[in-house]
Amino acid sequence: MDTAVEAAIRREVIRWVQAKAEANGGFVHRDDLLRFTLDGQPLPIIDFSRGIRNPARLSSTLAIVSSVDGPYDDIESEKDGLLHYAYRKGDPFSGDNTKLRNAITTGMPLILFRKEVPNYYTPVAPVYVVDEYPEERVFVIALDEAFRYMGDLTHLTLDQRAYGLRLARQRLHQPAFRTRVLLAYETRCAMCRLAHGSLLDAAHIVPDGEELGRPTTTNGLALCKIHHAAYDQDMLGVSPDYVVHLDRKLLDEVDGPMLRHGLQAMHGERITLPRRPADAPSRDLLAWRWERFAANRSG
Repeated sequence: MDTAVEAAIRREVIRWVQAKAEANGGFVHRDDLLRFTLDGQPLPIIDFSRGIRNPARLSSTLAIVSSVDGPYDDIESEKDGLLHYAYRKGDPFSGDNTKLRNAITTGMPLILFRKEVPNYYTPVAPVYVVDEYPEERVFVIALDEAFRYMGDLTHLTLDQRAYGLRLARQRLHQPAFRTRVLLAYETRCAMCRLAHGSLLDAAHIVPDGEELGRPTTTNGLALCKIHHAAYDQDMLGVSPDYVVHLDRKLLDEVDGPMLRHGLQAMHGERITLPRRPADAPSRDLLAWRWERFAANRSG
């Protein structure tokens, strides 16, 4: 296939995946990925049973899938944010490995799917296969094409490593956290029950810059964008018994229907909790955040 044609196909697939994910709240269901068509022809974006997708008509890998058991991806380097993706079984110079290796040469972008929970995938795209470490039997996946031009990736500068780690936080950790939290709350705002994924965020109870600010569902709340902003600015708080409280100044303010119905009506209401008790917000973490809110509230 002509290189320009293949590049155009990849751009269209990535555009569709990103748009679909954002409409849902950051994730795509397995069925949607398997049923994707392009120009009326089936083009599954993931494989039915394997963690790699190598369409016959493309010269290199289209997508890879990583299952996630903990808060961070287990193939991610803690030194530079690069991902180490294991060779496929069998001959390292044939089959799936050949198409992954081709991606190093062609520079073609691909999609990394993080499988946070069964049947739901968080896409990270575009990503690039930038190197391989034969002694470790892994390919190196970067979140930015710039790593293709940084030379020996085993000897990155401190600034380059810091850049990679910052990218990993922005493009891996934060989207994955959003997926986990929104799915735990069934894609509804915990305060107002709004059910439009594109209008929802995953709010940290303890900010991620704090020691306790881990990217886990127990440290998250699914909130619509207005309630997330109000929560982050301590205009409202959630007590350890799951009740919403507004700052006194905001509660006494007189304004239009958004303030009255969107914020003031939430005062004294109990948030909606996840169906699974294990996903419920931690009372200890809520207490930590409540102390900050109480110290800053006007009454």
